[in-house]
Amino acid sequence: MSTSTGAGERAATGRAGGEGGGRAGRMISGAAVALGCVLFLGGFGWMALVYRPYTVPTGSMTPTVDAGDKILAQRIDGSEVRRGDIVVFSDPLWGDAPMLKRVVAVGGDEVACCDKQGRLMVDGRPVDEPYRLNTRDPASPMSFSARVPRGSLFMMGDNRATSEDSRLRLGDAANGSVPRAAVVARVDGVVWPLGRAAMAPRTGAFAALPGGGPSAPGPLRTGGAAIVAGAVLILAGAAYGPVADRARRRRAV
Repeated sequence: MSTSTGAGERAATGRAGGEGGGRAGRMISGAAVALGCVLFLGGFGWMALVYRPYTVPTGSMTPTVDAGDKILAQRIDGSEVRRGDIVVFSDPLWGDAPMLKRVVAVGGDEVACCDKQGRLMVDGRPVDEPYRLNTRDPASPMSFSARVPRGSLFMMGDNRATSEDSRLRLGDAANGSVPRAAVVARVDGVVWPLGRAAMAPRTGAFAALPGGGPSAPGPLRTGGAAIVAGAVLILAGAAYGPVADRARRRRAV
C-alpha cells in the first residue's frame, strides 16, 4: 500500500514539474519570437526609411558595381557628399533615369587629366585611384581640364573607357558638373547577387585634399544584423516549444 502511494506521489510530482517546465518553456519561446519580430520588422522598417534600392543599369562603374547588381543607397542631402563617394543622382541634362557615378571633385576644385604617370589631378595634386578598372591605363583616355562651380560635383565612372560622365559634358555652362541638389542617395552596399553582396568600399584616394576622404559608411551593417538576429530568434523560438515537449514526453516514459 505504501509503495503504491509513493509511486503515485512521484508521478504527481513529475506531472507538476512537467507542467511547470512546459509553462517556462512556452514563456521562453514566446519571448524569443516576440523579440525576434521586433528586431526583424524594426530592422526592415529602419532600412526602408534610410535606404533606397536600385538596379545598376550599365557597366560604367565596373568593377566596383556591375550592370544588374542590386544595391542599397542611403538617402542623403547633396550637401553631405564628399570626394570619393559613389552617388545616385538625377539631372535633366543627363537624362531622366537615375545615374550612378563617383564624385572625384567638388565645388571650387580644378580637376584635370592626366599627369605624366597618367593620374587624375585635383587642385594640382595627383590622385591614385585603385578602384578603377584597368589601373595600368591612364585615368582617362581623353585629356580634359575643368573648374567645378560652387555647389556642384564632378562625376566619373570607375570604368573610364565606357563611362558617359562629366568629361562628355565639359562644353556646358557647368563644365560638366552636376548640382549637389541633384544627388538623392549614396551607395552603401551590393545586396544581390549573393556572390557579390558586400559593403561598397570606401576609398582614401582623396584623403590628402582639403575635406579629407569619403563619407563614413551608413547603418547597413547594423540594420542587416538586426534583421538576421530577428530571423534567428523567430526560428529558434518557434522550434523550442515542440522540441521541449518531445523531450518531456520521452522523460515521462
